[in-house]
Amino acid sequence: MKKVYLDNASTTAVYPEVIQEMTKVLTEDYGNPSSTHSLGRKSKSILELSRKSIAQNMNATAQEIIFTSCGTEANNWVLRSAVKDLKVKRIITSKMEHHAVLYTALVLEKDFGIQIDYVHVKPSGEVDLTHLVELLSQETKTLVSLMHVNNETGTVLDLERVGVICQEHSALFHSDTVQSVGKTAIDLQKLSVDFIVASAHKFHGPKGVGFAFVRKNSGLQPLFFGGEQEKGLRAGTEALHQIAGMAKALSLSYNCLEAHQSHILDLKKYLISKLELEFPDHKINGGSDAFYTILNVLLPFSEAKTAMILFHLDMKGIAVSRGSACQSGSIKPSHVLLEILSEEDLKKPSLRISFSHFNTKEDIDILVEALKSI
Repeated sequence: MKKVYLDNASTTAVYPEVIQEMTKVLTEDYGNPSSTHSLGRKSKSILELSRKSIAQNMNATAQEIIFTSCGTEANNWVLRSAVKDLKVKRIITSKMEHHAVLYTALVLEKDFGIQIDYVHVKPSGEVDLTHLVELLSQETKTLVSLMHVNNETGTVLDLERVGVICQEHSALFHSDTVQSVGKTAIDLQKLSVDFIVASAHKFHGPKGVGFAFVRKNSGLQPLFFGGEQEKGLRAGTEALHQIAGMAKALSLSYNCLEAHQSHILDLKKYLISKLELEFPDHKINGGSDAFYTILNVLLPFSEAKTAMILFHLDMKGIAVSRGSACQSGSIKPSHVLLEILSEEDLKKPSLRISFSHFNTKEDIDILVEALKSI
């Protein structure tokens, strides 16, 4: 049975070249980057070349890239330090954010008594920028935290426009860019964004490593302590093989970006055409302008079939999801879809189908045939 992997928003297959790079570092370059002997110096060189490579791909300076274990850690660090150290009194976010932002904001509200405001979301899932401007008219030290690409619906935020709005109102701007780094060009010299975060396993790198872009002179302080690594901002011996793998994955992704985008967009259009033919009553959640790697589709199935749909697909070797992988064990409806769907539509199955350049039209055909058999 052919395995069909269409859950790339939760994690991606690692590039073979990345595995080779990591294996080389694990076997040959095992020195601690903080050691002064030759093995340590070689490791330090690999670490800094990886940082420089990532910075070049994002059009940032190397000193603005800080390595973390994942996007969740980076989000927690930026939000907590903004409140604790930069004296932010209010966070503006949306109810469509990843829980790494939503739950962190709630903890900060409890621990520091800060104000949390949620910007309105349109039925398409887009952030209401008029309401954002209204919220920013209050003269309170504010951090705006809005994700670039929604991990469930693929709804895209206009980073450039929001950056300008935040700058005009002297607000700090943080964006969770986990779903977009490596999949679309991000020029950090052109964007007025103070902090972004990334996770390597979303762009065909290893799990357990990510990075934060922290604009220079931001004043962020460490989340935890115990060493001078990462300019004193992130203690702990660096996971050199993972960092080197992440840098390699990001370079490969950006070197092949146009070809990958074209291939994936063709697959997405092909799937939509097949759904229109076989399931004319389907709906696309998040609008037709969603990010090219994600399609969140509401299927016209009965409530009775909803609970078992993922099981049926899994039995046929097809991997998709009904929402974020981080909450897939939950029986609650997706907090994202809760904001944009009616009570009636929430009872029907919504599938998040997410693509990579490794997918083929055969994968789409197998998925559609499996859906027809349910």
